[in-house]
Amino acid sequence: MDHRLSLEEGDGGSIHLQVGQLQRLSETYSNTGITMFEPRGLSSIEKRESTTTANSVSPSCSLAVRAPEKKLTLFALRLAVLEKAATGLGTLGFIWATVVLLGGFAITLDKTDFWFITIILLIEGTRIFSRSHEVEWQHQATWSITDAGVNSFKMLRSSSKLFLETVKKHSQHWRGTRETKCERAPTRTWISSDVPFLPYAKWVFLSRHVSKLLYWLQLLSATACVVLSSVKLIKHDYGEVAKGDTDKRNRQSALNIFYALALAEALLFLMEKVYWEWKVSYCKMLEKVNDECELGPSGMVSIRRFFYDAYQRCVDGSIFDGLKMDMVSFSMDLLASNSPDEQLIGARILRQFAISKRFSDDTLQKIGIAISVVERLVEMLNWTDHKEEEIRRSAAEILSKLAGKKQNSLRIAGIPGAMESISSLLQTNRNCIPAADEIGEKKLMFDHPHYGFWTFNHLGLLILKKLAHNHDNCGKIGNTRGLLPKIIDFTHAEERLLKSENITPHQILTVKRSLQLVKMLACTTGTTGKHLRREISEIVFTMSNIRDILRYGEKHPLLQKLSIEILTSLALEEDATERIGGTGGVLKELFNIFFKQNTPENQKHVTIAAGEALAMLALESKNNCHRILKLKVLERLVETLKVPLLRINAARILRNLCNYSGSECFNQLKLVTSAAPTILQAIMSEENKLQEVMVGVAANVFKFMTSHESSTVFEESGITEAEMANKLIQILKKYRYPPTKVPRIRRFAIEFAIWMMNDKAENIGTFKDLGIEEVLEGVLETTSELENFNVFSGTFGLNRHNMTIHSLVETAFKLLEDR
Repeated sequence: MDHRLSLEEGDGGSIHLQVGQLQRLSETYSNTGITMFEPRGLSSIEKRESTTTANSVSPSCSLAVRAPEKKLTLFALRLAVLEKAATGLGTLGFIWATVVLLGGFAITLDKTDFWFITIILLIEGTRIFSRSHEVEWQHQATWSITDAGVNSFKMLRSSSKLFLETVKKHSQHWRGTRETKCERAPTRTWISSDVPFLPYAKWVFLSRHVSKLLYWLQLLSATACVVLSSVKLIKHDYGEVAKGDTDKRNRQSALNIFYALALAEALLFLMEKVYWEWKVSYCKMLEKVNDECELGPSGMVSIRRFFYDAYQRCVDGSIFDGLKMDMVSFSMDLLASNSPDEQLIGARILRQFAISKRFSDDTLQKIGIAISVVERLVEMLNWTDHKEEEIRRSAAEILSKLAGKKQNSLRIAGIPGAMESISSLLQTNRNCIPAADEIGEKKLMFDHPHYGFWTFNHLGLLILKKLAHNHDNCGKIGNTRGLLPKIIDFTHAEERLLKSENITPHQILTVKRSLQLVKMLACTTGTTGKHLRREISEIVFTMSNIRDILRYGEKHPLLQKLSIEILTSLALEEDATERIGGTGGVLKELFNIFFKQNTPENQKHVTIAAGEALAMLALESKNNCHRILKLKVLERLVETLKVPLLRINAARILRNLCNYSGSECFNQLKLVTSAAPTILQAIMSEENKLQEVMVGVAANVFKFMTSHESSTVFEESGITEAEMANKLIQILKKYRYPPTKVPRIRRFAIEFAIWMMNDKAENIGTFKDLGIEEVLEGVLETTSELENFNVFSGTFGLNRHNMTIHSLVETAFKLLEDR
């Protein structure tokens, strides 16, 4: 089963890939600075979504891959040309014999010629009859044919002993074969290749053997025709013609024409057979095409079936009809069949072509525009009988590739019942007690312990993950009954699993995929996102499963990062924030990760994510602020302001604690004043995001100081208040139109300026001298809605500030006027 896990976009079976995956994720989320504290434009969202499918889409300038099956369709056309030429000559010879010879010269023909002509017509009639039905019989015998028709000369070379052993084997095991086939694919109809035409000697009269009989009958007929015609043309013994016998004067010419036509027709047919055997038996054309199509050993049945179909089309209709066939369309037709064998062949071909780097794009494009085929694939996901496991798995793998393209994902999700069908893949032995309508389905699978549950779980999660790249599909996933609890169930990872040294790849892969999917759902924007976050947080196992990963998942940083990002997204909702904080140990584990010493390079982004989650959980949550203060981490947060990796999120956490803890925590928060020198120095020396958060925390930290204490801090920092005032003015001038990377920097600068003017009256004069009034006028003219929110969900602002930036500017003007 392990080889099946390597089919999905970088999700290979090795746990060692986690470091690389984490680095790619960090490049997407951390290095680009995308957090909940700044808005994400549509361009950045689309760019992030497109990265998941970039590997599956070929550049437009890439050359189309030549289809290997074109060799077979061209071969079928050439055979059909020879076949139709031979048939045409045979028809002409038959007409010549019946109309000219037997009709006109029957009485005057020599006895030998009469019987030669009669025998030739009989054997040619036999050959033509055999030929007209041989392809049909070969077509029916495709399932089990190994040598006849395709490799018939090999069969001729085999010994009689081997032939007798084959006969004996067939006769002994005929009944067992029938029973095995019936058990694998129960049906109320006969399998055409196994139909016994006579009640006795069944192995001889199976339809698969009739094609062999017809094949050899044609060869014998054509050979006999060549011999008889050649004998007559060489001897020219057509009887004597008396002088003046006008009835016999054209007899010799007529007979020469007939024997020449018969010889030419037989030779063309034998030439066709020789060409057939040369290409198939000696040149191994079918095997080569099978190798190029990457279908494996079982693909030979599919290749033969395709070849016979193409050849039959060329023979029955125009010789060009077979050229219109291709393996993808052929397999799509088989997929729609009612025959289990044909369904399996079609599913195997489509699966292989869909996962092949050479043929994937063209195959997925053809499947995507054939909605009936997509519907059929979705329907197959519900086939829970263990006998149909391979068909179901192939359908799931095809859909997992198909869902990677945006337009196709919309088509899949738009099929009625598609989400329910995908949900049926997420079935495990440890799921909750099934509903009444699921009991029969589970019994079918649980009766067979080798059923590939894990494979279907992986594929189901992968399909959903790809579908979730579309906003509308996220809503459908959330609205599908029982689907979200199943997804959350796969995020469960016990301590033994997370700490084990001998863990199997598929176990971690399942947890990873489920976490990725939950994260995508929790990140959804708009009303759909609010609904999904509420649904996810209300499932009682969500928080406890994530807590276990945070607590025991040190060896799996990617799982920890995904879990933390889920918490960050869920914290956008007030109720979810309270549930997270109220789950024992979650805040503590986040701080353990955030404060972890000597963090390896590949885990630094986990640390950053933990800090962001803590800042989100403390935002506008008085209860969580109190819980954090009870953990006695305030002193370490202050120290962390000096750590480059952690200082941004540490400042955010401190600002939220100062803002939302309430007056009853004033004495506890007094400790944050020790961070003031570090904050002032950062404001003066840093830029962009770090400068923004330090200005933001400054106004809140200085609230816990008296005027004398603040003066002391400025002196210890080596920074004068005039210098700080000038720096704030520079910030307001520099960010006349604040970018999305620092959406609140002007707000924070004005807040700090207001505190400074409230703290000391002389600071008002300093700001006036620096021209703050003109700068504030400019702020009023350039304010935007962007500056009025604490956090963002995509382009949607959440957690609006209590005071608008207009109100802050008016407050500052009032202080200046009072002066």
